[in-house]
Amino acid sequence: MNSMQPTFTSIREARRWASLFLQKHNRETRVADLLLEHFLNWTPSRILAFDEEPLSAEVKKAFIKSVQDHAETGIPVQHLTGWGHFYGRDFHVNKHVLIPRPETEELVLGVLDYVRTSGLKEVKIVDLGTGSGVIAITLAKEIPESKVTGVDLSKEALRVAGKNASVHRTDVDFIQGDFLEPLLDESIDIVVSNPPYIAQSEKELMNDTVLDFDPFMALFAEEEGLAAYKTIVQQLSRKKQKPTCIAFEIGYQQGSTVSRIIHEYLPGYQTEVRKDINQKDRMVFAFLNSKVED
Repeated sequence: MNSMQPTFTSIREARRWASLFLQKHNRETRVADLLLEHFLNWTPSRILAFDEEPLSAEVKKAFIKSVQDHAETGIPVQHLTGWGHFYGRDFHVNKHVLIPRPETEELVLGVLDYVRTSGLKEVKIVDLGTGSGVIAITLAKEIPESKVTGVDLSKEALRVAGKNASVHRTDVDFIQGDFLEPLLDESIDIVVSNPPYIAQSEKELMNDTVLDFDPFMALFAEEEGLAAYKTIVQQLSRKKQKPTCIAFEIGYQQGSTVSRIIHEYLPGYQTEVRKDINQKDRMVFAFLNSKVED
């Protein structure tokens, strides 16, 4: 391996080498800058301004290894740096949690919007399948008077979520359980969830960066990707006091089916399918009729 080690010294040469190396392996060249920012602990503008500077031997070694690992295996940058970015904040991530996606920020925006227009005070929010806790923590930060609970089946995910809550000094309750099961008797205003929704049959179409590194149980669901929605909606149907808003992230072809599941088990809700930045169906919002906002 060592005979092949690149010979660059400056930051600029490091960027050039990494970009070409990534390109050759059909990876995004932007990864080079993200890894440099991480290992140097510099901002992008500082990297551009001081690109004549030499890299220390330690940084150079770590940088080369990470670029090669990403190029050859597809390991996500976020696993190499230990951080993922969501709604303007940084969160701890590892192999036990889903890496936060920009589309999910729109789910959060939809919930914030609902809270603003509904006039709900001291709103009680539950995030089901909370993973790294990004949705729960972001909502708790953005709606300071709210009471937010995150539920996950995975102990390892809850450990990551707890760590993130303390990094962001947020008071979120994290509970282990199967979606709503531990909270059937609690009063809840809003249920939000980005559950596993990919059908097992779609596995071979997926990118190795996702398939080999995101946790299986956070991606895939039985019944053509619909099992989690059915479970959550059936649990909701058993609750005496229903939430006024349900917000689901969905696979882009699941809008009408998820809406149908809601109508089947939860009469009295009005559903709405919303698109993401890429104009793909990405969310289903359901409002209890007495509180419908136009």
